[in-house]
Amino acid sequence: MTTSFTPDKKALQEMLRAVAVGKIQLPDFQRGWVWNDEHIRSLLASVSQSYPIGAVMMLETGNPDVKFKLRPLEGAPNPASQSADHLLLDGQQRITSLYQAIASGKPVETRDARDKDIKRWYYVDMVKACDPNVDREEAFIGVPEDRKLRNFRGDVISDYSTGDKEREAGMFPLGLLFDDYEDWVDGYRDLSSVQKETWKAFKKAVVEPFRAYHVPVITMDKGTPKEAVCQVFEKVNTGGVSLTVFELLTATFAAEDYHLRDAWFGESKGNTPGIQARLHHWPVLESVESSDFLQSVTLLVTRARRLAQMAEGKTPSEASAVSCKRKDLLKLSLEEYREHAAAVEQGYVRAARFLRRQNIFMARDLPYRTQLVPLAAALAVLGDKADSVAVQDKLAQWYWCGVFGELYASATETRFGKDFPELLTWMEGHSEPDTVREATFNAERLDDLRTRNSAAYKGVYALLMRDKAEDFRTGQAATDTSYFEQNIDVHHIFPQKWCETAGIDRKKYDSIINKTPLAAKTNRMIGGVAPSSYLTKLQREGGVDIDRMDEILATHVINVEAMRNDDFGSFYADRRTALLERIGSVMGKRVRG
Repeated sequence: MTTSFTPDKKALQEMLRAVAVGKIQLPDFQRGWVWNDEHIRSLLASVSQSYPIGAVMMLETGNPDVKFKLRPLEGAPNPASQSADHLLLDGQQRITSLYQAIASGKPVETRDARDKDIKRWYYVDMVKACDPNVDREEAFIGVPEDRKLRNFRGDVISDYSTGDKEREAGMFPLGLLFDDYEDWVDGYRDLSSVQKETWKAFKKAVVEPFRAYHVPVITMDKGTPKEAVCQVFEKVNTGGVSLTVFELLTATFAAEDYHLRDAWFGESKGNTPGIQARLHHWPVLESVESSDFLQSVTLLVTRARRLAQMAEGKTPSEASAVSCKRKDLLKLSLEEYREHAAAVEQGYVRAARFLRRQNIFMARDLPYRTQLVPLAAALAVLGDKADSVAVQDKLAQWYWCGVFGELYASATETRFGKDFPELLTWMEGHSEPDTVREATFNAERLDDLRTRNSAAYKGVYALLMRDKAEDFRTGQAATDTSYFEQNIDVHHIFPQKWCETAGIDRKKYDSIINKTPLAAKTNRMIGGVAPSSYLTKLQREGGVDIDRMDEILATHVINVEAMRNDDFGSFYADRRTALLERIGSVMGKRVRG
């Protein structure tokens, strides 16, 4: 399908009537109307002076592949049917403001400068509007729902609650602009010559420009594909906040009476938990977003399409690719989503269990959230087969190669599309995934790991826990129970305060090489003293002999002699070598350098 744009001009009066009868509506992914009183008055003043207010973009309806749930513009009545001729993609704030102020027949529900909710009828001061020395915006005012203005004590200072009072004050109600205002004018009866001249000047200055006003409109025809519609909408969206794929699919699926938002967030009426709550039950999955879940679903969907095409006789190069880029997500049908969503949810649960076996228990310690996307998709396909030791070992090697190779830091969508099918074929005895083949770790990189911002930093921390590093004080290894009960986190081995006093380079003492998983209470007992001092204290207060303490330290790959002698240099060099060996072991390859 091709995209066709038609530039045109439409009478404002005609557009507002189309809004009123539901011929112009919004796709449900549009965010709400947000303009305040000041914005509305400024817009009204611009139209009255025939100033341009910007083009409006609309989409012609009728494309069976571009279906969105519709909703009327704010303040417009719900049409008897959901049919519309056009969807408003850009211009919602302007057209909604004009409709509410001029054509709705109701006070406008907006906000004042302090962001307080207010209701306003809009008027224009006839005398001020005709005075060239008065800023036109000053002529437009909003008055409360009872049409009375009050001072700070609550006393009425202006009353426009009847036609006679409006005329007496020379305030024209904008709700009459496109209606028959002659009855209102006739209420003057015996107009004075001054009033006649004022009305004549006002009609020319304000009424006629409004009734003659045309809005530039760019219309995309119904042959425009969904991807183009969504991309165009985001580029012209004056709100400045990009729509998520989740919001777009929510609107698409709603047209088929499926509530994706309820499925993800849960149904508020029945207090039924959604997919998000069920996944977030696992602390390590608390950062998983709707976009991650949809990407995993899309990997399964595009794989199913590819397999079906190859079964029909297409060659691998002819069949569509396995992918989960934005354009692929937007092509998801409701049927495809429903077919795979449950399996993907179970895939994420299996991923949480896999991570627990790697001693990664919380989202904050997860090296790459993005790596969950292909992992969960692969586990969704593998099902119970994933429980075998052979599959678990391969998954672990792939996982740690991704972490220490730092391959999920960028261009992740492309890697998703490669890793997912390659993981599955690897399990069937074919060659290893590119992530395993390409991953490298340079020894010098270890020295630079100082904060949680690095996936490899989190990886070293998790690796020590996976390999049963025991707490200095309790002698317990970090299990999923002790991790939470003892508030285990990564802490300095040679305390920071001691290192600074000893003149140790901060780049070294802050490296992951000088850090290890310890319980919060243990770290407090260590304090800022020399290792030889705090080890003696831990042994004395815990009733631990030297040999047992040395065994505990060895689980952290620490040179015991160097630590007891407060020899930071030897400690650092030996532990660096030991950590590099462990990294190479889980990656299944030698570390560079």
